[in-house]
Order: sequence, then structure tokens, then C-alpha cells
Amino acid sequence: MKFERFIAQRFLQKGKSNFSQPLIKIAIVSIALGVLVMILAVSILRGFQKEITQKVVGFGSHIVVSYFDGENDYEQIPIETTRTIVDDITKTKGVKNVQYFANKAGMIKTDEQIHGVVLKGVSSNFDSSFFKENILEGRLFALNDTLASNEIIISKTLADKLKFGLGDKVRTYFWQDNNYRARAFTIVGVYSTDLTEFDEVFMIGDIRTVQKLNNWTPEQVGGYEILVDDFDNLPFYAMTIYEMLDYDLTLTTVKEENPALFSWLDLLNTNIILILTVMAVVCMVAIISALLIMIFEKTSMIGLLKTLGATNKTIRKIFIYKSVSIIGKGLLIGNAVALLLAVLQSKYKIISLDSESYSMSSVPVDMSVWIFVFVSVGTMIACLLALLIPTAFITKVRPAKTIRVE
Repeated sequence: MKFERFIAQRFLQKGKSNFSQPLIKIAIVSIALGVLVMILAVSILRGFQKEITQKVVGFGSHIVVSYFDGENDYEQIPIETTRTIVDDITKTKGVKNVQYFANKAGMIKTDEQIHGVVLKGVSSNFDSSFFKENILEGRLFALNDTLASNEIIISKTLADKLKFGLGDKVRTYFWQDNNYRARAFTIVGVYSTDLTEFDEVFMIGDIRTVQKLNNWTPEQVGGYEILVDDFDNLPFYAMTIYEMLDYDLTLTTVKEENPALFSWLDLLNTNIILILTVMAVVCMVAIISALLIMIFEKTSMIGLLKTLGATNKTIRKIFIYKSVSIIGKGLLIGNAVALLLAVLQSKYKIISLDSESYSMSSVPVDMSVWIFVFVSVGTMIACLLALLIPTAFITKVRPAKTIRVE
């Protein structure tokens, strides 16, 4: 065992110092609380960003290709599924799925009220995993190979507002060619995503219904929705696909379609940085205070070691070894408690939220191992750098003066 490590383990053992031990315990608790707060704050904020992003993408896709001169999202100019561009996009590395869709704005009329809606028609290649996870009652609509289905799913928000239930007929009116066309749909499923701006508007059904309402051929759709493997590389995928498009097509990403929402989510990163900075300072102050007290308390020992030939560098190592032990205990406790709380919240949803305000019913937690590693390593580095301040006092200790006083 090294000399410095041996001295560090021996001279501050429990019971050997009456004054510094309580401060060491306070430092360990402070570091543990700082690490706990940092891990939970980053996990919750990252979980919130991830949850909202998944819900918005689940309603559509990462990238939408549509006709360049389309006036709006609900009255679309059709494009053909037979274009060779579809095969090129499908073969692009990183593209998970290409699905067809068409939107049609309409109006639901009941005995008590009228409500504007959008029928989103999807095809058989639609990735329905998002809606399967969020179905509260019933099932998804069936898409057969021959006839257009009149089955739809609607949100719980819409069902409660218009007093609909499973099996009810929904009479919807669509404007087409200076006239309206009525369609009766059957509700087979009720979903909830807690995204009010989407839940209040969309009902999901068969794309062939929209094609018939618009007098389109079976090869004409409102656009292509593209899902990719990595959301973080969305700009790269968008640029790659954009270079493949014909002159009359355009491309929009989910961020461009929802700029306000994603700007708000990006703003949360500022809160993460602020929390990490404040908690890191708390940990640094805690370890600096504990180390200063240890140095002042052991001034006579420092003088004795210098008299016996120990250099300032050697004595610094003694205190750094002890400080690393304090920091390590704080990190271990903080990580353990943070992991326990994260697992409990993720499994049992202990802390609930108002879904209308937060777009989710419980506090989300992103239990990424990299969050624990990043916070732990960052805290250790910050605390070790902070040790340069108190260890500077070691050079000011004069052996002759400390021994004479003793």
C-alpha cells in the first residue's frame, strides 16, 4: 500500500477526530443529494422530451413528403404511389417504414353540437404500434383487401366531448366540389395520447374512404410518411431524402410541422444545464468545506510530516485520497437512491400529473445508463478540480511554527 493512501486511511478514521467527522458526513450527504437531484432532473426532463416526441411522431411520422403546391394539410393535392421515388426512399439506409396517408377535413354533427374533425386515412402499411399502445377500449380498425372500411378509432377526449362510445355511429360531413358528402363511421376503438391538440381533432380510418370522398384513384394519396431509425439524425435523413425528390414534391420534418412544441422542448435543455451547474457547485462547496476543516484540524500533523521529509505533493495526495473516498461514498449513495426512485416511478407511476396540462398522466423517467455515468463522472471531475483550492493551504504550513505551538 502506498504511503499516502495508508496515512489517508489511518489519520481520519472514525473515532480519531471529533470535529471533522460530522463535517465529513455532511459532505457525503451533500454530494449524495446533489447527485440524486442531478440524475433525477436529467432523467425526468429527458423522459419528458422523449415521451412528447414519441407521441407527436406516433400521430404521423418523422418526415412527410407531399405535393409542392398543396394549400394545406387537410385539402391535399394527390400524389401517386407508383412513383419510383417510393422505392428509392424505402431502400435508403436508416429508413424504417414508408406509409401512405390522406387527410380530409370534416364536421361531426350530433343532436347537441357540431365539432370540426380531420379524418386521417391510412393504408395497410401503416405502423400502428403507437395506437396499439394507447388504445383504451376496443380495437384498431380492420383494413381488408377489397372494400373500404367504415371503422374508425377516435380519442377519449373526442368521445367524452361528443358523448360517443364503442359501436356508435358517427355521421360526418365533408365538403367536396361545392357540396357536402356525408359518411357514417362505426367507432371500434377509443385511444388516448394526452396530446389535446391532436386528440380533439383526429379520427383514424381507412385511406380508401378519403380517396372516394376526393374522387381519387387507388394509386393517389395525400403523401408519404417516413419513419427513420434515429431521431437525432433527422436533419441528415431529411437532406438525403430531399435530394431524391421530384421537382413537384416537397418535404417537411416533424420539427418543422410543430415548431412551437419542439422549441419548447429544446428550451428544457437550458433548465437541465442550470440544474447541473447549481448542484455541481453544491457538491464542490461541500467537499471544499470538508477538506479545509480536515487541513486546519491536522495542521500539526502536516508540520510533523514535513519535518520527517514529506513534500507538499505527498501531503496533497494524502488529502486527495481521503477526499476521493468521501466523493465516492456520496456518488455511490446518490446513484443508488436515484436508481431506486427511478425504477419505482417507472414501474408504479407513483407521481401522477394532470394530463391536460402536461400531456401525460405520470412523471416520465428516462433510465439511460449514460445519464448516471455522465453525472457521476462530471461530479467527480468537478470536485477534484475544486480540491486545488483547499490543498493550496498545505504549502503555507510551516513545520517550525506548528511544532512549537504543539
